[in-house]
Amino acid sequence: MAKKDYYEVLGVNRDASEDEIKKAYRKLAMKHHPDRNPDNPKAEDHFKEAKEAYEILSDAQKRAAYDQYGHAGVDPQAGGFGPGGPGNMGGFADAFSDIFGDIFGGGRGGGGRGGVYRGADLRYNLEISLEDAARGTETRIRIPTMEQCEACGGSGAKQGTEPKTCPTCHGHGQVRMQQGFFSIQQTCPKCHGSGRFVADPCHGCHGSGRVKQHKTLSVKIPAGVDEGDRIRLSGEGEHGAGGGPPGDLYVQIHIKPHSVFQRDHDDLHCEMPISFTTAALGGEIEIPTLDGMAKIKIPAETQSGKVFRLRGKGIKGVRSHGHGDLMCHVVVETPVSLTERQKELLRELEAINVKDGSRHNPRAESWMDKVKDFFGG
Repeated sequence: MAKKDYYEVLGVNRDASEDEIKKAYRKLAMKHHPDRNPDNPKAEDHFKEAKEAYEILSDAQKRAAYDQYGHAGVDPQAGGFGPGGPGNMGGFADAFSDIFGDIFGGGRGGGGRGGVYRGADLRYNLEISLEDAARGTETRIRIPTMEQCEACGGSGAKQGTEPKTCPTCHGHGQVRMQQGFFSIQQTCPKCHGSGRFVADPCHGCHGSGRVKQHKTLSVKIPAGVDEGDRIRLSGEGEHGAGGGPPGDLYVQIHIKPHSVFQRDHDDLHCEMPISFTTAALGGEIEIPTLDGMAKIKIPAETQSGKVFRLRGKGIKGVRSHGHGDLMCHVVVETPVSLTERQKELLRELEAINVKDGSRHNPRAESWMDKVKDFFGG
């Protein structure tokens, strides 16, 4: 039987925010929790269905895969998830405490079992030039991270000692609380889910098993990256607690402002000032591109704001099949610091234009006619 759409299961739109998704899941979990519906055998199925939908849509990466490929993109049989995927959702008490832990005082923390937690993902903001974004480059970054403490081997206990079984949860890492008709399992407040208690903590890491360090990584930037693109470095995030796997590092790309070009996806835009004479009589000018200088012909009587397109002189995006274009916006420059002779010539030109304005200045004449009509002239 085909699975229902996850958005339909939670009753939210496809553009729903994280808060809207969380609120919708809370409502359904409260309604269909098996403990509240002992005489309704279908409640458990509805609760599990809502839990699975929330597992996917509350995770940005899984949600993106689902939006693009549907259920096939998040099918655990296709390698989309590890042990924490919807194919291994654990007991209903665990699932319920995931979302309601903040209501009843705590949750399961990082989601590990037996004190083994996956390390946190990290983000690094990398600023690069427009040229490097267009052509691709390789750079080195230095990031702070939490690494396993060498002094205690990650155990958190002082050298020569070992962690002891937590006396509160007896090594299970979870404690069960009764809240009215709810029986909720949540993270042990004493050992924080590890199941172990460090009586004599390591001086190097103060019992956490990890220490803050810096590491240098080489990052390859593919040609065509754009503002906001992310590069994932698998396993380069923080080390997990209790020997858990490390998280990932996401390098967020930011493009530095350019002195000449403005980027619009794969297209480039630039302003090119031309003289009054060139605009009136026409001519040939050189304009810059990322590959060097190029020439374009300016027709006579070109107006300020005219856009000339140079095809293929833009950027080839990471997901594009070809290069974008370069848009050259012409700006007619009014001459400054005029000599008396220049002023005299311009006055003569203006006098000629005034005599036959409809011929030499048609836009000005048309605009004045509109003004007259507006005032009823």
